[in-house]
Amino acid sequence: MTTTRTLLRTLQNAFLALLVVCAALLQMQAQAASPSAKPTIVLVHGAFAESLSWESVIERLLAKSYPVVAVANPLRGLRSDSAYVSNLVDTIPGPVVMVGHSYGGAVISSAAEGKPNVKGLVFVAAFAPESGETLGELGARFPGSTLGTALVPVVLPGGGKDLYVQQARYREQVAADVPERIAALLAATQRPVAELAFSEKAGAPAWKDVPSRFIYGTADKAIAPPLLAFMAQRAGSKHTIAVPGASHAVLASHPDEVAALIEEAAVD
Repeated sequence: MTTTRTLLRTLQNAFLALLVVCAALLQMQAQAASPSAKPTIVLVHGAFAESLSWESVIERLLAKSYPVVAVANPLRGLRSDSAYVSNLVDTIPGPVVMVGHSYGGAVISSAAEGKPNVKGLVFVAAFAPESGETLGELGARFPGSTLGTALVPVVLPGGGKDLYVQQARYREQVAADVPERIAALLAATQRPVAELAFSEKAGAPAWKDVPSRFIYGTADKAIAPPLLAFMAQRAGSKHTIAVPGASHAVLASHPDEVAALIEEAAVD
């Protein structure tokens, strides 16, 4: 009888210990999945660029332990590019802050629509079109951009055109306040954008439901600063920064300010 009671107590103690361990594991799992975890920062580059353009911003975000994904934006058309980025965001667990530069702003505005895990949008010298608008129409509504004079069209074998910026004029038109060495790298690594990207109509914009922030340069020659200011105001931007004298490549010339605004959206 004594042996049986001892065995029962031993089993009870072991069972209680197992319950304690299970409870601890469940608590750790809950903490790992808690809303306090830092959101993933999804960076979407614009036309005439690639993910390298975010390099200085990425360095600052990684130093603050933010998970970062710099998307290779296909630059084939607003609808297909938005779908591509949308599918990528679906693979990311937890909260997300989406950041778009230039044409990439139109992409994130559409890609984030209806996604409950996207907690903020940051537009970096970027388009934020309304439903039914085209980027070409927006640019014409606020004259001031001189980028068109530096573009080189390339006719594609299957029809349509790709657009590049002449490398010799890249710094002048896109990155005037960026060191010459960096501007040359940006020019050499630029990817062409399909002409279609500027004539396709935008879908429903996420900025109507998701908090947004804007940063741009007052000396932007690619997108007219008055247009950037208009889009920020229309979107109800929570914080808009106009960097004096900054070019369209404000993400390269003022990465501290850009990274700080992204972090502001991440902790909001």
